[in-house]
Amino acid sequence: MIEKHIRLNLTLPESIANELTSIAHELHDKKSRIVAKALELYFDELDGQIAEKRLDNLKLGKSELIDAEDVWKELGL
Repeated sequence: MIEKHIRLNLTLPESIANELTSIAHELHDKKSRIVAKALELYFDELDGQIAEKRLDNLKLGKSELIDAEDVWKELGL
């Protein structure tokens, strides 16, 4: 499957921009590809943090579980 790409403009601190340029040159890779890979890894980390927060909220009674069968029934599945 070919993934659609969207052009973004980013403002980075000079030190990070310089390091990105250096790494891209060393690896003979595009800066955009390196940033995309870095974001994928970071999002994986954030997913773990979000899951932990949700579990904590569940344990503290700040949220509740909904039975999957009830959800399916409501959606007509």
